[in-house]
Amino acid sequence: MAGQLNPHLLLAVPLAPLAGAAIAGLLGTKFFGNLVGRKVSHSATILGVLIAFVLSAMTLMDVLDGASYNATLYQWMKVGEMKLEVGFMVDSLTAMMMCVVTFVSLMVHIYTIGYMQEDEGYNRFFAYISLFTFSMLMLVMSNNFLQLFFGWEAVGLVSYLLIGFWYTKPTAIYANMKAFLVNRVGDFGFILGIGLLVAYSGSMNYTEVFAKKADLALLMLPGTDWMLITVACICLFIGAMGKSAQFPLHVWLPDSMEGPTPISALIHAATMVTAGIFMVTRMSPLFELSDTALSFIMIIGSITALFMGFLGIIQNDIKRVVAYSTLSQLGYMTVALGASAYSVAVFHLMTHAFFKALLFLAAGSVIIGMHHDQDIRNMGGLRKYMKITWITSLLGSLALIGTPFFSGFYSKDSIIEAVLASHLPGSGFAQFAVLAGVFVTAFYSFRMYFLVFHGKENFGHAHDHHGHDDHDHHHGLAPGQKPHESPWVVWLPLVLLAIPSVVIGLLTIKPMLFGHFFDGAIVVNHHAHPAMEELAHEFHGWQEMAMHALFTPPFWLAVAGVALAYFFYMVKPAIPAMIKQKFSAIFTLLDNKYYMDRFNEIVFAGGAKLLGGGLWNVGDRGLIDGLIVNGSAKLVGLFSNLIRLFQTGFIYHYALVMILGVLGFLMYFMPLPFAK
Repeated sequence: MAGQLNPHLLLAVPLAPLAGAAIAGLLGTKFFGNLVGRKVSHSATILGVLIAFVLSAMTLMDVLDGASYNATLYQWMKVGEMKLEVGFMVDSLTAMMMCVVTFVSLMVHIYTIGYMQEDEGYNRFFAYISLFTFSMLMLVMSNNFLQLFFGWEAVGLVSYLLIGFWYTKPTAIYANMKAFLVNRVGDFGFILGIGLLVAYSGSMNYTEVFAKKADLALLMLPGTDWMLITVACICLFIGAMGKSAQFPLHVWLPDSMEGPTPISALIHAATMVTAGIFMVTRMSPLFELSDTALSFIMIIGSITALFMGFLGIIQNDIKRVVAYSTLSQLGYMTVALGASAYSVAVFHLMTHAFFKALLFLAAGSVIIGMHHDQDIRNMGGLRKYMKITWITSLLGSLALIGTPFFSGFYSKDSIIEAVLASHLPGSGFAQFAVLAGVFVTAFYSFRMYFLVFHGKENFGHAHDHHGHDDHDHHHGLAPGQKPHESPWVVWLPLVLLAIPSVVIGLLTIKPMLFGHFFDGAIVVNHHAHPAMEELAHEFHGWQEMAMHALFTPPFWLAVAGVALAYFFYMVKPAIPAMIKQKFSAIFTLLDNKYYMDRFNEIVFAGGAKLLGGGLWNVGDRGLIDGLIVNGSAKLVGLFSNLIRLFQTGFIYHYALVMILGVLGFLMYFMPLPFAK
């Protein structure tokens, strides 16, 4: 059915979750007096996201048949020649993102019924996650920069509400404020990039801006010898560095674990952190014009992929291990963007969404079974008690490390091959980073897996470690208690996410990377950036790709990482402690997260405090209050005191003042005889 998609059905995709959020957030909370209960709230939000998923799947099928949509739905205002509009651009890239966002969100909604059942903010949480879904859908479906920026800021706002959902916890308040401020730094660059493009193209519409790319490529930034398109693309990517947590704007993401586990899955898998990857891919016609911007992207992604993986090795909080794996995998996606392998980047975005949501929700299931103890040192042997969680976690971990035939293998291996085929400055370091990252990822992933599901049982008795305090309640299993499998509303999403975590890669690699799936949605200059052509030349099918991988370095690096994790934590558990003692300086560096937080506190927060104190004392108190406000009042007072001397009540004093006044006027306005 080639042709145009139905705009009414497209509009229903974001509006259905918004309606669910309104029902739960208004009628289900104190705002309108708790008019509906928990059942209505979760039913309304789940129904809204289910409708959005079904319509998204229908849209994807129509797009595969050749249909598309790119039009304005509503013109908000017109300022001169500038139009501020709401519109949709739905092509293969958008349709794929719509399906990923709505499916993962649906799984998170169902999972939340079990995970948040004892929480007082149950209805409020459902309202937030549905609003989050609406915001992300508006972002990916937009056809103009105004709507893109609205969705961009909306996901940032809702993430602030969700990370600080337990607002009585000081750590949660600190974490959501940190996320909000760090993202404002990135968003400042983002809006500068949008401003440059709009100023020199005269439009906010993607299609109209892309149509003028040849003219934009010839312009210089006024007052400099920099190419305008390079500056604009780097500014746009700075926005992506904030949202997609790239070094050095990554510091907010690990702390976002202060929010409930379902939102950790939603933020890390399908919504906020993937927004930057999607945006750069959507802007591929512009990024292809600047090798400098692409090299910058590749280097930043390489640093994130490798050095954030190192931090995952020393984490003991089960959610933070998965969080640092998200940082590392986002680095892989960013490296692919820098290599002009945009389709590979969004392919990994898709596969990663499924297995990362699976790993986060499985971590949440473990946390439930452990009575909210999140310390992996207090676990062990859980496979006997939580079989479904164990099997699905194993499948997710195998997908994460790039095991052949699993979904993560096809996308991750394609990224490595694309980087090897890239010849941009910085590609040498990127090649090392993505290869070394394979070993690091396998090591910390299976370190967590072995400590949680295998080995000695470290729960149900007195120990030195304490669980991460999600609430103000007691956490951890009491002596003699045993873990238990989670209820079906928790494990069912794990099973449903495990299926695509295994098979989605082999089913979609050919059309998405080497077919015509992204034709018209992604633009690549194959002459200047031949990585995808070289990948296509070497691809002979998903079976051959997986079999060939058995003889390549990435596979054996992953095997070495798993084997070393098993040896260290199952066979010789004393070795990690000895290494920690021998290399205490390196451990301290990693434990303090490269001192990035400390650096930000001293330089940026301290500088802002110093600057703010100076502005307060000199500008506010001294200049504004002291000189302008109080000074003007004192001047009026002095003048009044002087005038009051002549207000005596005697007529001859008034006559004297009048005569002196007339004399003064005559002397001022009449020229003197000798002036000529």
